Amino acid sequence: KFIRLGAKVPKGALLVGPPGTGKTLLAKAVAGESDCPFFSMSGSDFIEMFVGVGPSRVRDLFAQARANTPCIIFIDEIDAVGRKRGGGFSGGNDERESTLNQLLVEMDGFSASTGIIVLAGTNRADILDEALTRPGRFDRMITIDLPDIDEREEIFMVHTRPLKLALPQEEISARMAVLSPGFSGAQIANVCNEAAIVAARRDRKDVGLKEFEEAMDRVIAGLEKSSSPFTQEEKKIIAYHEAGHAVSGWFLKHADPLLKVTVIPRTGGTLGFAQYLPKELSLFNVDQLIDRMCMTLGGRVSELIFFNHLSTGASNDLENVTQLAYSQVKIYGMSAKVGHVSFPPKQGYAEQMKNPYSESLARTIDEEAKIIIENAFEKTMKLLREKKHEIELVAERLLKVETISHDDIVELLGPRPYQTEQYKKYILKSQVLENRYGTDDVEEIEKIAAEKAAEKSSSSDASTDSIKEAEIDSTSKDESSSVESAETDTENEESNEDKKDSKSDNDLTDSKDSK
Repeated sequence: KFIRLGAKVPKGALLVGPPGTGKTLLAKAVAGESDCPFFSMSGSDFIEMFVGVGPSRVRDLFAQARANTPCIIFIDEIDAVGRKRGGGFSGGNDERESTLNQLLVEMDGFSASTGIIVLAGTNRADILDEALTRPGRFDRMITIDLPDIDEREEIFMVHTRPLKLALPQEEISARMAVLSPGFSGAQIANVCNEAAIVAARRDRKDVGLKEFEEAMDRVIAGLEKSSSPFTQEEKKIIAYHEAGHAVSGWFLKHADPLLKVTVIPRTGGTLGFAQYLPKELSLFNVDQLIDRMCMTLGGRVSELIFFNHLSTGASNDLENVTQLAYSQVKIYGMSAKVGHVSFPPKQGYAEQMKNPYSESLARTIDEEAKIIIENAFEKTMKLLREKKHEIELVAERLLKVETISHDDIVELLGPRPYQTEQYKKYILKSQVLENRYGTDDVEEIEKIAAEKAAEKSSSSDASTDSIKEAEIDSTSKDESSSVESAETDTENEESNEDKKDSKSDNDLTDSKDSK
């Protein structure tokens, strides 16, 4: 019907999204649903050390596709071969550019590609050559974002299906969807697998919420270290550092709400970490960026307030704050002095060597970024001095139990004063288990669920026994009634025989009398 109306079938579609969101899986699903041949290659498969191998493989791929039309070609990680051309110093770029040129010819050159749909996947669409992404080659750009809370719940439903669970699948999926903001589909699959591994190592008969939450911590920050290498004083510094993050994020309007904070060291290099509920959409204004910087600086400021010295534990925080400050000045055009300009980071060594602005402007950018960081630092210092008692409450609880959840934070600091729609949705979903089982403690929930399952099993057994007893009673009644019926029949037969004999005797007597 498209051809009848004069429309042309799109030649290709570019699947764009972060790693692990299911771009390759979607391409395979399209091939399966369309019931046609599917040719799959990775972008790196075209690149070899020998000159001419890449273009030759492109020609061979499309030749096979033409012989099997209609069909689908999928090129995964196309940025390996489709990167922007020009400006390179290494000879390897010539081979890559030749491969890209051949791909462009095959998709929109003199050779007809009727009946061939080309799909490609990448997480770096910004570095692809414009000639590759123009209409006529890749006509569609399909964005596959990270799943939101409802989509994560559905993905957990898929990956928990083969597992033997301690709680109903719907309850575990809803709970884990709440605790996994920003997770991709691949990370969710990894969490489910890790939870099953943890349960198997503990010789458990099923996988419970505790195993799922431990698996999530492993995916986020690595394995928990078996023995803590820190002294009591160092533990105290870490606890107050993480408490500073927690309190600043709790009372800043545009900061991400806190989900969990822990001071347990991990093999990923973290001395402790805080998990937040990030925004589903990455659109920020100046106030939101400043509050994110303040939340990140909260740990360092807390150390200054309570110990009057700084430690090296905040190096990653400073790196993130510096990046946010320079992004406001250089990329987002949020500095009055620098103006409404944008200098995005360059890709490739050659491009990085070219500075698009003068040394004078570079000094201005440095000064503006420094001012932004200092203002954020002062704002954080003012807030945490006012909330000094709250920091002490959180830090003391951390020193006592090492890990505190969102519910613990609410108990210590009260309800969060600023609540977005996303945060309200999180609260509703997180209260599902508590409303059903009357507690938010994981071990208590599993204990109650096990008791309910045992009661259900015993009631089912009792029901089965009563059914069997009823069947036995019915059978015995049938047998009794059949016996009684048989006896009645026998008595009736005997009565009939007696009547026959009596009649025969009477007939004989009458016969004699007549004679």
